[in-house]
Amino acid sequence: MKKNKNLTTFDELLDKKYGKRGHKPREEWEQEFEAFKIGVLIEDARKKLKMTQEELAQKAGTNKSYISRIENDASDIRLSTLMRIINKGLGGKLTFSVKL
Repeated sequence: MKKNKNLTTFDELLDKKYGKRGHKPREEWEQEFEAFKIGVLIEDARKKLKMTQEELAQKAGTNKSYISRIENDASDIRLSTLMRIINKGLGGKLTFSVKL
């Protein structure tokens, strides 16, 4: 397949704005984006289960404002809390992978 020289990949845009992977600004952006994705995944799962933030918070042993902050990417989340939200709150299973 012939590459179109007029197209720019998302990674090329990130390289230009934040630097290559491994540079501090790029790593900070990548980390923030992963936190954003977690919030989106939790919100999507909660809505699929037709739960309110309050209901999820009660099941997970936290409060509504904390769930809201996570879903809106305004809060760091501890691994133990994330696991509780996924396991107890949503009835799911948290899995990880490591990319090198």
